[in-house]
Amino acid sequence: MKKIILPILFLLCFLTQNMRAQEFNFTVTVNAKQVAGTDQRLYESLQEAVTNFMNNRIWTNIKFEEQERIEGTIVIVVKNKEGNNIDGELNIGLRRPVYKSNYNTPLLNFIDTDFSVNYVESQPLDFNENSFMSNLTSIFAFYAYYSLGLYFDTFGLYGGDEMFKAAEHIVTQAQSATESGWKAFDSYKNRYWLLESFTNTAYRPLRQYMYEYHRLGLDVMGNNKVDDGRAAMTKSLEYVKAVYNSKPNLFFLQILNDTKRDEWKNVYSQGPQQERTKAVNIFREIDPTHAEEYENLLNAKPKF
Repeated sequence: MKKIILPILFLLCFLTQNMRAQEFNFTVTVNAKQVAGTDQRLYESLQEAVTNFMNNRIWTNIKFEEQERIEGTIVIVVKNKEGNNIDGELNIGLRRPVYKSNYNTPLLNFIDTDFSVNYVESQPLDFNENSFMSNLTSIFAFYAYYSLGLYFDTFGLYGGDEMFKAAEHIVTQAQSATESGWKAFDSYKNRYWLLESFTNTAYRPLRQYMYEYHRLGLDVMGNNKVDDGRAAMTKSLEYVKAVYNSKPNLFFLQILNDTKRDEWKNVYSQGPQQERTKAVNIFREIDPTHAEEYENLLNAKPKF
């Protein structure tokens, strides 16, 4: 049996390495309405350049079919332009399909306020993993690997390890950057701290949550085992609560609440009262500013 299995595994690895395809299908928008009197061709060029950089570059050795490409949105809001320097915000959203359903669950909804880049119309976006070439390409390469890390963590426990390491390498290379957003002392709400939640072993329960909530919860619900899936999701919330109890101000917890709040309310608008009560108690603790919204779930009529 081993003589048969080993060649098959070798073949699968070989095929995986040699049948690479693009991983992303991001919709990119550049909004420059706040900046008057500028040439819109520049922003159209930037939009096209970022789209090509994210969607046409191959980031991993993993084969993706066209229909499997990871979907998301990137919105660049330009707030100021001086010479070739563009300042603004970057809003990135990431979603993942749920098994045997038409539903896409949100994985990330984050506004990066440290977006300051230099760009000239039709400029090629060059990137080298071993050196800091520009803030523009480093930012988007970081989010590419970070998004891949989140995505793979939802399919396998700690499945995004290699992707988070790649993102961490970019952060390390960017410590020489003059632009903010990369250093621990710049702010407590930047790319450095965004990644910290997934590289610091103290917060590993968050990654257990990511796996169990999505793979053992949502995917199971999508396979017509609603009660089993929701029970696994409720269990996974305990991991989030444990991290909150040890580090209530952890940056990613705020992002998680903002990303998942509507989905959580939808999932627990039905089901057994005892399970809803348990989930609501956790939500009120980890997301106290929206406690009243969660409390309303306790009055919803259970649906079976």
